[in-house]
Amino acid sequence: MSVPEAAKKLDIRPAYGLAPPDRLTQLEGGERDPARPMLVKMAKAYQRLLVVFYLAGPPRKADVGTDFRRLRRGPPAGEPPVQALLREAIARQSIIRDVLLDDDVSEIEFVGSMTLADGHEAVIEAVRELIDAQGTAVTDARSAFDVRRRSAEEAGVFVLLQGDLGSYQTDIDTGAFRGFALADRIAPLVVVNDNDARTAWSFTLVHELVHLLFGETGVSDSREHTGVERFCDNVASEHLLPKAVLSRIPATSSFDAMVATIAAVAAEHNVSRALVAYCWHRESAISKDHYRRAIALFRSQWLRSREQERERSGDGAGGPSYYVVRRHRAGKALIDLVRRSIQDGSLPATKAAIVLGVKPTQVGPMLAQRVLLNHSGALGSQHIGLKEDT
Repeated sequence: MSVPEAAKKLDIRPAYGLAPPDRLTQLEGGERDPARPMLVKMAKAYQRLLVVFYLAGPPRKADVGTDFRRLRRGPPAGEPPVQALLREAIARQSIIRDVLLDDDVSEIEFVGSMTLADGHEAVIEAVRELIDAQGTAVTDARSAFDVRRRSAEEAGVFVLLQGDLGSYQTDIDTGAFRGFALADRIAPLVVVNDNDARTAWSFTLVHELVHLLFGETGVSDSREHTGVERFCDNVASEHLLPKAVLSRIPATSSFDAMVATIAAVAAEHNVSRALVAYCWHRESAISKDHYRRAIALFRSQWLRSREQERERSGDGAGGPSYYVVRRHRAGKALIDLVRRSIQDGSLPATKAAIVLGVKPTQVGPMLAQRVLLNHSGALGSQHIGLKEDT
């Protein structure tokens, strides 16, 4: 923010013969000491912890490592909302790690166990061993993600759904990030942007799991990593949509017929239409022009569907409760860990709140909230979701 923008956001009023921007400049320059209420405003407006303002100097940026999935049109990886989300995720992982170390857990061997040199087939097989969903009944893309998420959690990975900084006003678009991984042999963590289409969540999860196999952490969008990102994309694509399936797709020169076929294949395999189009284009089954037109069409349709869904929600059409949504975003593994740790006295409510991403007063209700589950363990009728994909 510019100084005038920040002064307006902080609701600084003219005083001492100074305009609001000049008063803020004095505070930043050390000419005046801010009162605690002003520090609280700054912490909220600048998306920083209050304690940051008591440090001797500015803290260094979060370690952004190598993994960062974002749409190319998006802003740089270091933009403030993403940095704030990273800091929050790192803080949560640190507490989780301490709790697990107190429980004397063993290191997770698959983290950092592979490299690019192992090749696609070996990495695809490793992913399959981690999250094999074959033989599990799934009815749609959401339940398919829930199954894969549960498998990843059973392997020791904490999978969070988060696309904001605590409220819908701070939503982070997929143009900024779609997911990231924080590699650790005690508490590996994956964050999936739940503002993305539900059909894209599985792809992001698999992509980030590949980075964990490589032992990579954090975010980056530098060109030197495009080879790794493409490798992860290809592994995720083939895991979700094997080449044997693609080979059965009939080629067509008609754009409308192609879109209809893509939609049918996506629905059959519980993946996004964009993934089918990407794989088909990669196999040279469709032209670059048709691929680009299809991607633009799918995204515009999804954005329109998402807006309609939000309008319905704003009309009070009903939906899952606050705690049902929060529990699903945190994941069963994290909920169970916090519940056990609070019960044995190893985790105070203040730290539990950080881990769960809620206020301390909300920890009890969140852990006590009952959630209806279907036979597969996925969220049942109370599950929040969008109907369309991209």
